[in-house]
Amino acid sequence: MLLSSPRPIQRSQSLREQTYQVLRSAILSGEFLAGSRLVETQIAEKLQVSRTPIREALQQLQQEQIVVTDENGNLRVVSFSPADAKNLYRCRLVLEQESVLEACKRSTPEQLAKIELSIQEAEKAIEQLPNQLTSYQLLHIDYQFHRAIAECSGNPWLALLLDQLFDKMALLRMQTVQQNLKVLEVSLEHRQIYDAISQRNPEKALAAVTNHLMSSQARVIREIEQLQSQQT
Repeated sequence: MLLSSPRPIQRSQSLREQTYQVLRSAILSGEFLAGSRLVETQIAEKLQVSRTPIREALQQLQQEQIVVTDENGNLRVVSFSPADAKNLYRCRLVLEQESVLEACKRSTPEQLAKIELSIQEAEKAIEQLPNQLTSYQLLHIDYQFHRAIAECSGNPWLALLLDQLFDKMALLRMQTVQQNLKVLEVSLEHRQIYDAISQRNPEKALAAVTNHLMSSQARVIREIEQLQSQQT
């Protein structure tokens, strides 16, 4: 765990940047769960730095909407509602439809091999559930598949926008996989997308990625609703 025991920040980089990276990783990996309160003094003690770089790092995370302020003025890790999930997936669908279309046109044999490798890693990972891999590792494998397709587009802005969106998606998925890792069993859907791209079939690729993301959206929303019902 990133903050499970006191340890000093290394001084080779700016304290603000290092603190930001540590906190961001801790949040995206699920060490701080959705809705968790973030207390400057406690984090400063763990990282053995002053509160100033902590405050600056939290401000940057607020700008990225990874951290939010609650009604009492406390800082918390963002927690997504079913409506948030639907909106995030709608944005992602638009970007990934463009991604697969361009991949059908532009992907090289080396890029296709990279996509297939990510599928193989996912298939091996699923065989190791539930004890061998963390949910964060599974999410990273999923990300690598979609990132590899975006790289085929030759459009760096598309890849950048997907990277920014995937930060939110990681938080959203982490919110749901804590209770059900099976929501990440998507290697079959990934392979259908890959097959369409390797066949240079844009219609098939569009249908495959749309089915994948809409199915994923339904699974995630169902998990959020079940989680909310347990908390009421």
